[in-house]
Parts: sequence; C-alpha cells; structure tokens
Amino acid sequence: MSAVGGLKVGVAAIEQDEVVMISVTFLVILFSVQKFGTSQVGLAVGPALFIWFCSLAGIGIYNLIKYDASVLRAFNPVHIYLYFKRNSVNAWYALGGCLLCATGSEAMFADLCYFSVRSIQLTFVFLVLPCLLLGYLGQAAYLTGNLNGAEKHPFFLSIPSGIFWPVLLIANIAALIASRAMTTATFSCIKQSSNLGCFPRLKIIHTSKRLMGQIYIPVINWFLLVGCLVLVCSMSSINEIGNAYGIAELGVMMMTTILVTIVMLLIWRLNIIIVLSFVVFFLGLELTFFSSVLWSVTDGSWVILVFAVIMFVIMYIWNYGSKLKYETEVERKLPMDLMREIGCNLGTIRAPGIGLLYNELAKGVPAIFGHFITTLPAIHSMVVFVCIKYVPVPVVPQNERFFFRRVCPKSYHLFRCIARYGYKDVRKENHQAFEQLLIESLEKLIRREAQQRQLESDGDEDADSEEDTSFSRVLIDPNGSVYSLGVPLLAEFRGSSNSISEASISEELNPNSPASPSISDAEHSLERELSFIRQAKESGVVYLLGHGDIRARKDSWFIKKLVINYFYAFLRKNCRRGIANLSVPHSHLIQVGMTYMV
Repeated sequence: MSAVGGLKVGVAAIEQDEVVMISVTFLVILFSVQKFGTSQVGLAVGPALFIWFCSLAGIGIYNLIKYDASVLRAFNPVHIYLYFKRNSVNAWYALGGCLLCATGSEAMFADLCYFSVRSIQLTFVFLVLPCLLLGYLGQAAYLTGNLNGAEKHPFFLSIPSGIFWPVLLIANIAALIASRAMTTATFSCIKQSSNLGCFPRLKIIHTSKRLMGQIYIPVINWFLLVGCLVLVCSMSSINEIGNAYGIAELGVMMMTTILVTIVMLLIWRLNIIIVLSFVVFFLGLELTFFSSVLWSVTDGSWVILVFAVIMFVIMYIWNYGSKLKYETEVERKLPMDLMREIGCNLGTIRAPGIGLLYNELAKGVPAIFGHFITTLPAIHSMVVFVCIKYVPVPVVPQNERFFFRRVCPKSYHLFRCIARYGYKDVRKENHQAFEQLLIESLEKLIRREAQQRQLESDGDEDADSEEDTSFSRVLIDPNGSVYSLGVPLLAEFRGSSNSISEASISEELNPNSPASPSISDAEHSLERELSFIRQAKESGVVYLLGHGDIRARKDSWFIKKLVINYFYAFLRKNCRRGIANLSVPHSHLIQVGMTYMV
C-alpha cells in the first residue's frame, strides 16, 4: 500500500479507495504466483533489488546536496537526548514509528534456507545499510525545507520529477519482492514448527530439487491472502498497519534476544556477566520500543495481538495433544512377554498373505495391533509394522528405502519396517512396485541374518525383541515427530557393523547333531523362510491402517476435556495424516480405529 500510494503524488485524481483496490489486485497476483517457487524468478529478483537500493542511495544523496546536508549531524547521540527533553511524552510515542525503518529484517533468519550466512552479512553491511541510511537522510533533508503537507509521502515527494515514474515502478516491484520474501519466510517457520510437533501437519510442496528450504504450503498461502485482503480493506490507513507491524517486529526481536540468551547459557557457556550485559542492553532497548508501540494498541495493533494469541493456542493444543497421544501409545504398546504367551499364532487364525500395518510408532509392537487381532477373525501369516519417516535429503535411493528388523521370534513372522522418504521423493508410487521393493528388502534382511549366523556359529543367544537391541540407534523425540534415523542414510551395509538384530530360532534338531546347526541346515532354513515369504506375497498384500485417537477420561478437568475432545480432535481431523501420500488401493485396504482414554 505504501508503494502504490505514490500514485497519489503523481496523479492528483487518485484517491485512497483506488489505492486500496490496486493493492488488492497486486496481492492476488502475488499469492497466485507463489506456487511457482523462488528459483523461477530468482534471476529477476537480484537486479531489481539492486536497482531499488541504488535508487534510494542516489535520491538520498541528491536531496542532501539540494536541501540540507546539515542533517548528517543526526549521528551525534546528543540530539536524541535534546529531542526527548523538548518533546517529553510525545517523543516516547514516536519511538514506535522509528522502528518501522527496520521492517523486514526479521526475515533474515528464516531466509537462511535460501541464502548463506556470509551472503546475508555482506549484503546487509555493504549494500542495504548504507543505502537505507542515505535514503532516510535524504528524506530528512527534504523535510527540513518542505514541512507543509510533505509528512504523508515524503519519499515520493522528494524524488526528482524527471525520474518519478521509473522510481515508482521499481518501488512497486521491490514491494512485491519484499512481500514474497515474507511469505516464503512464513512457509519456512510453519514447516519448522510442524517438524517440531508444534503445528498441525500440512501439505508441503518443494519447489526446488537442490534446496530443501524452498517450499510452498497451499493452505498457508491462501490463508495469508485472505488475511492480507481483510487487513488492507479494513485498515486503509498506513499508520494503523504500521502500528500493527511494529508489534510483530518487536515481538520477533525480543524472542530472538531471549533465544540467543538461552544459547549463550546452555550451548556457548559464556560468562554470566557477559550474558547479563547482553540481556540488559538489547532486551532493555527492545522493551522501551515495545512500550511505545503498545500505547497505540487501539490504533490497529490489537489485530496482531489477537492473531498471535490464536496462533499460540493452536500450536499449544496441537503440541500438547500430539505429545499426550504419542506417550500413551508408547506406554500401552504390547509387552514382549505377552507376545510370547499368546504364541506364534497370536491367539487367532493366521491366514495366508502379508499384512502391512501402518502406525506412527517407530519401535515396539503398537497397541493397535492387539486391537486388530482381537477385532478381526484372522490375521495374516506375515505382518510388517510400517512406519513412514521423512528425512532431510532430496531423494532416498531405493536400495536404502526400507530399514527392517525382526520384532518377535522367527516363527511369529513379525517384522518392523521404517520406510524413509526424501522431500522430493514421489510417494504416490504404484502399489505393486512398492510391495515388490519391500519384499526384496525383506529378503535381503533374511539373507544377512543367515550370513551372520554362519559367522557367529558359537555366538551368544539371539535377541528375541527389538527392544533388547543395545545398538538400536533410532532417535525419537518425546512427541514422536523427529524424522532422523540412526542408521546412516546414504551408507552401504558393510560387514557385521550394520547387522540387524536377529530373532531367536527354535528349530527341531537331530539328537545326534552338534549344538550349532550345520551349513546345510542353515541353508535349508533360509530357503524355507524365503519360500514362505514368496508364498505369502502371492496370496496377497493387505494394507492395515491403524488410526489412534485420544479422549479425556470422564474424571478429567473440564479444560482438559475441552482441549482434547474438541479442539485437538478438530485439528487432527482436518490436518494432513502421515500416510496421506500413500497410494493404497481401496480393495486392499482395512482401517481400524482405536481410542485411548487419557
């Protein structure tokens, strides 16, 4: 709106309503092209911004020479003291407006996924800062000689008439680029929050094969468009929008200071005197500005405060519910002693075939599996617990897609599979190709186990559960949202260093045979198990989707019931499920839900 507002200087007939309508048009175009990514327009962004900053510097130098170069004395800090002495409370009110000269700087950290730290440092120090200083000094010089009516659009009024229209054009282009940068920074923050389990899962589209940070989130994009249109149409005053922006700007600055302080204490372990000096100086300065901005809360800033409260409530409810659900699933997973008691038939009929049970639990036997075997009249002769995890690489090679291990003794035919996908992997692949690749990976596990047994003929007793594996390196956050896995992602299995935990083997041995099986017996056992897997594959593969929900117990507090039973349930129902990208044929699909009372 500030860039389009320059039309009122060049064309006297333009009114504020026309400025609003043109701004709305630009906003619709801006958010409509957001899906094409940054790399598509990257070649034009750099030159356009360079011309814009050079224009600021050139116009500033022109005004300094033409009007009043004495404004350079403003670098003397004595003048700010004299200003406060003359104006008292009014000077304090003006601090909020002074802050707007730094708007956009809060996007620096979110934009680290697009640019390196060194490039941002060099650009800000040697281009952005000098050009902005010259631009503001030039406007100050212009205002000293043109006080009447120039306070609304000092920048456009200070432009020489011969270059007004080119500068107006480049100003609008720069405004569009800056708005686009803020939108992509929002995408980055939402994705990071989602990875930390602090925001509901949303559809994320990666627009670059080289940089994983270049993303597009359709829901957030259109939500921001609607929010911007409502804000522009309801707050047509630049001052009101500026007040709201000041609240957001200072909120980011204060939060950054607090987080850096925590890093200084816990990570860098600096001297407490240095940390306290840092906090007192920066946080004190920011709180002073913040107090000035809060005074104008009735002039538009309240919108940002309400929006911040809503976002905080959504993030807190999602994090609280997700953590509670994951902890409940971990707590109620089936104990291995129970699995041994019910036997290899799992207390039901084992029908020929393979069942792929999808669940978010990356370790142990999920409680919902017990729900399956008690609800269904039969269970498949081979069951694989599949957990989808996303890793921060573009593409995971197919030979490293699946990470297998046994869950129970060999006769149970239960396996754990962690399927790893990169952010550019196509997950809606043909289900037959997916099944074939999964079976091939499982056969590799069986062969590795056979080779390991031959090498360790006099080894220790095999572990009969994945929980007993001392070298399990799967890393899981308390909320279950961490996607990093312990097995080196792009490394080949070498020798026994990457061996998978083996299940205990109960086979009938000839009384005259030695304690350790012969090589021929091992080969026979291997071929028998491989044949069993192939036969199960020929009988069919069924996808078993387990949906676990939580509800507050009847004796819970009212607030907990409200949060879990209504707010979190609503968010979970409308968020993107972890298996949303799977291409599962409906004829091979069984879904079973389970509710945990927490």
